[in-house]
Amino acid sequence: MELKQVIIAHKANHAQSKAWAETCAKQLEARQCKVLMGPSGFKDNPYPVFLASASEKIDLAIVLGGDGTVLAAARHLAAEGIPILAVNVGGHLGFLTEPFEVFQDTETVWDRLQGDRYAVEKRMMLTARLYEGDKNSPRVASDRFYALNEMCVKPASIDRMPTSILEVEVDGEMIDQYQGDGLLVATPTGSTCYTASASGPIIHPGMEAIAVTPICPLSLSSRPIVIPPASMVNIWPLGDYELNTKLWMDGALATSIWPGQWVGVTKSEHFAKFIILRETYSFYQTLREKLQWAGARFPYDGNRHN
Repeated sequence: MELKQVIIAHKANHAQSKAWAETCAKQLEARQCKVLMGPSGFKDNPYPVFLASASEKIDLAIVLGGDGTVLAAARHLAAEGIPILAVNVGGHLGFLTEPFEVFQDTETVWDRLQGDRYAVEKRMMLTARLYEGDKNSPRVASDRFYALNEMCVKPASIDRMPTSILEVEVDGEMIDQYQGDGLLVATPTGSTCYTASASGPIIHPGMEAIAVTPICPLSLSSRPIVIPPASMVNIWPLGDYELNTKLWMDGALATSIWPGQWVGVTKSEHFAKFIILRETYSFYQTLREKLQWAGARFPYDGNRHN
């Protein structure tokens, strides 16, 4: 990998993340690399400025933070094909990040990257748009939105907690009318996040599939369903005349859904690309450690227990 121009995004309002970003910037600039650096957070989005300011191809994005910081990076950089080195600095669970221990010797990391001693993991993403008009000849009514974890359709009101009735159609066939707190359409990556909290399935990120999961449905017969990655998921909010229903992408607000509009969700043509530095990366180990599965009661060292 060439390191001629690099993005460094650090977690906003986190001193340790910013300090490490500044250290990385100095080291890379000493290697004749141009660095674009800035904070990323709920109120800070540096990526449009990064992309507009780039004088040449961006070789790498270094993201120092937690999973939320990484999700924002993926939504903006996947379409540009920019690989992401995500490191857990100030994060909590860190499902999407490399552990800090493999990154703290940063000079060695730069040598590894320039010597192509790393792996690249591709993660499936979703794209969504609003549509309106006739179902058989719909008009596009919004920009295109991207998500690495999930698209979420649910009501949001300042002074009350309304439920929703969402009619879901997959590839032109109606599946169900879900009444409850909303609906999640998730990637395998997102299956360990909000979808898992809503009792959805956990899907290995090496697969390509889409999980459709109702949030707190009022019917015990409403169940999650896993569908092929090429499926088209259409979601109609029924009975919402007050502009309560909204579309969310990875927990960030995408847009409000006006009466008469619906959401179309498909697999994105773009993949998020993550740099893997660990030599023994394992999704199952991540599940054991982050979700405290096997090993929480009895230590597991890779050998079968009697």
